[in-house]
Amino acid sequence: MDWMLVIALIILFLDLFIPCSLYLLKNPLILHKKKKLDFYSRHISHRGGAGEKIENTMEAFTHAEEVGTQMLELDCHLTQDGYVMVSHDKNLKRQTGLDVAISSLKRKDLPLYKDHLEVTFNVGHYSTGKDRKMALLEDVFKKFPKMPINIEVKENKDELIEKCPSMPYSFTMGRIFFLLVLFYTGLLPFVPLEESLLQFYLPSVINRKYIPEESILKNRFVSAVGQLGLFVCNEESDMDAAFSVGATGVMSDYPALLSEYLKNHPLPPSTM
Repeated sequence: MDWMLVIALIILFLDLFIPCSLYLLKNPLILHKKKKLDFYSRHISHRGGAGEKIENTMEAFTHAEEVGTQMLELDCHLTQDGYVMVSHDKNLKRQTGLDVAISSLKRKDLPLYKDHLEVTFNVGHYSTGKDRKMALLEDVFKKFPKMPINIEVKENKDELIEKCPSMPYSFTMGRIFFLLVLFYTGLLPFVPLEESLLQFYLPSVINRKYIPEESILKNRFVSAVGQLGLFVCNEESDMDAAFSVGATGVMSDYPALLSEYLKNHPLPPSTM
């Protein structure tokens, strides 16, 4: 085939593809149906509210519910005897002082959390509380049967996945990378996405070199996924920034602070 013809065909394709991609990116519902969830959460408590109570404890979850959270975010690991425990770290040294993997211990041998635990996203600040026990995921479900719960599975184990009930799921890190590739190649509007939620670091919280630009977060196509949650917003300026780039909800270590912010920044009646 003549190279001039090939180049002409490529140019013609790009002339058609680029405007079509841009138009569909701004109008995603032409090709895709907007996902609808049974819950809507502007207020998400990170690790149950790790800045106000010891992270991932029943006391933290209870406190978050009392101050008005609309979703609990937590992490889980399997013990040696097969219990799904709520814990952020695989190794318990940071949380308990004991340098051991949670998977090497039976449930009855799990240590208590430290009585003062540093807040990961607020270095130099510590939380405390009366409850220092590691929570069983099943107990969290039983105590908060109507509360949406955002579970981050920390281990790539089929057994652990199978122990968690079927539910809407979010993008994994690998799928977020795939989302970025689709976005920057213009293919995003043409590819169906199974995920119902997207959560990622707020750009101002983590070094911008390692996260997507704000432009993709503002994009209508991404917002059509279902819900977009940004974390970890521990100051009012973070919360302002998250909602300004299109977040439907924000995740904070400080549920009482977030509740106060949302009280002072209610949604317009047309969007509620």
